[in-house]
Amino acid sequence: MNVSLAMKKDPEADKAFGWVLEMYAYAVASALHGVGNILYKEFMIQPPWDTTIGKAYIIHYTYGCDYDLQGKLTYGKIGEWRFDKRSYDNIWPPRNLTLPPPGVPESVSVRMQHSAVELSGSYILP
Repeated sequence: MNVSLAMKKDPEADKAFGWVLEMYAYAVASALHGVGNILYKEFMIQPPWDTTIGKAYIIHYTYGCDYDLQGKLTYGKIGEWRFDKRSYDNIWPPRNLTLPPPGVPESVSVRMQHSAVELSGSYILP
C-alpha cells in the first residue's frame, strides 16, 4: 500500500495535512510496518526560533529569518535584512550575500548566513 498516495487521494486527509502530508505519511507507514524510530530532541533546529546550534545535526530552514537593522526579529513581516529559502525558489542565491546586521545574536540565523557566505566565496557587509 502506498500510504502517501492513499492519503493524497483522501480529500479530508489531503486538506488536513496539506503540504506536509508526505511527512505524516511516513509516520503512518512506519507505524503500519512496525518500523521504530529513535527521537533525538536536539537532532534538528529551526531558525529563527532556535537561536543556538547546540548538538544539532541538521538546520531545517522552515521559516524566513527577518530582522530590522538593529538585529531585532521581525517575524510576521519582511525585515530590513532577510534570509528566506523561498526567495530562491526559481533562482540561485547571489554570490554576494549580505551578512546580518550588528545586533543579531550569534544564532543559527547568523551561522546559516556565514555558511552560505563560505560556500559562495564572497560577502558584502551591511
